[in-house]
Amino acid sequence: MPTEIKKKIELEVVHVLFLDIVGYSRGLTNQQQTFIDQLNQVVRSSEEFQSAEAADRLIKIPTGDGMALVFYKSPAQPVECALEITRALKTYPELRVRMGVHSGPVSAVTDLNDRTNAAGIGINIAQRVMDCGDAGHILLSQRVAEDLAQYGEWQPQLHDLGEVEVKHGVRVHVFNLYNKELGNREVPEKLRQAKGQTAPAVLGRGEELWIAVLPFKSSGDAEMESFANGLGEDITTGLSRFRYLSVVASTSAARLKGETGDERALGAKLGARYVLEGRIRKGGSGIRVTAQLVDTQTGAQLWAETYNRDLQASS
Repeated sequence: MPTEIKKKIELEVVHVLFLDIVGYSRGLTNQQQTFIDQLNQVVRSSEEFQSAEAADRLIKIPTGDGMALVFYKSPAQPVECALEITRALKTYPELRVRMGVHSGPVSAVTDLNDRTNAAGIGINIAQRVMDCGDAGHILLSQRVAEDLAQYGEWQPQLHDLGEVEVKHGVRVHVFNLYNKELGNREVPEKLRQAKGQTAPAVLGRGEELWIAVLPFKSSGDAEMESFANGLGEDITTGLSRFRYLSVVASTSAARLKGETGDERALGAKLGARYVLEGRIRKGGSGIRVTAQLVDTQTGAQLWAETYNRDLQASS
């Protein structure tokens, strides 16, 4: 490894893609070697991989049944690489791969062959995130998802799965990355078990489970604006307690604040089948909150309610 990269490892937060072959240990020795050869070929065909390698800004760590790829430029690099790998894997249906991405620190180490390598919490967490998934999943840590959510093109592909406990009592907050063509939209088995869900409760319902709470509109003054933001976050938190619902993160939904368009367009940006929207009005000594639930595929209003509260009476 070049000296300049070694120095960077000791100082920088890096972006790690960890991947392995599901069911690798159950294969015969010759099958295992075939799987590894195929995976190496697929990974090396990735443009993101080739670009980082050509710039000498990539570390490749074999793990037996997979590998860890360490990128430097941005968290989008390992995610783009994961999508390219997923697309290429369509040619190898027998090769079942899962992936996890995390941004975190690593340090330089020397292995038994006196080669400089990388190790640390950044790689460990990427593996823990990957371990939460099944074949076809591209799972992201919360840190990576929040970084990507700053950009509109990523928002519809980020789906909040919540927290799950991994090894040694460590909890990680994971997001599932998928779009219409790539990724696995099913809730991972490990998370279904953690939430007390059974497979029949989830299978066949897919994206219909996704709901987003859009930023509540308000009269415009600072007090009502703050109240509206807090109300939306509270509703999002409350909905996430329902084990059969998958709720778009409030940070993702908040980025649509002020955008115009019908509910179907806004829901599509967030990858949500249903959206909850509302408005808060202040009048006299009270406030009125109106809310409605909309099916983004049909545009139908499924539910609506109005709530009135006298602020003086409650103070």
